[in-house]
Amino acid sequence: MHDTKDASSPADKATELESAVREHGGAMLAVARRLLGNEDDARECVQDAYLSAFSKADLFEGRSSFRTWLHRIVVNAALGRLRLRKQRGTQTVDGLLPEFDASGCRIEPMWQFTESLERTMEREAVRAAVQDAIAALPDIYRVVLVLRDIEEYSTEEVAALLETNIAVVKTRLHRARSALKKLLETQWSRDEI
Repeated sequence: MHDTKDASSPADKATELESAVREHGGAMLAVARRLLGNEDDARECVQDAYLSAFSKADLFEGRSSFRTWLHRIVVNAALGRLRLRKQRGTQTVDGLLPEFDASGCRIEPMWQFTESLERTMEREAVRAAVQDAIAALPDIYRVVLVLRDIEEYSTEEVAALLETNIAVVKTRLHRARSALKKLLETQWSRDEI
């Protein structure tokens, strides 16, 4: 979908939009899965995003790629679902963070990589473990981690999307990374993936 200001009929535009949605559907579902941590929620989110895209097709001005436009709609739909979850109760990451003694030394033993990170990440079991660990993070921390480190939004963009300030994003991101590290250390030292 390149320019909605041409002489295309509404039926042509709908067909073009349907084709583009099919082309990008897998990628959009992956984004929703990472943000929501739940397959059913992700599928519903993408369906909602598609409905929104269809209803707003005439607003697409072509200033960005269609994929970027659709990506933003999916992210916003996922964030809307997460806001509803948040209303049901606050989640904390405290139990997932490393523990320190009174002098500031870490209590748990730190796990050490015995091979390069690149080689480790090539293995399917490791990728699955990382995905599971990310999914185990509370929503407010998982979302910041996914948007910043996986979807590669800037800190400022994440703050705008989450309607918060940069300091909050940085704090949540630090805590999310720390919790993720602890989750993976625990699993890798136990399972030796």
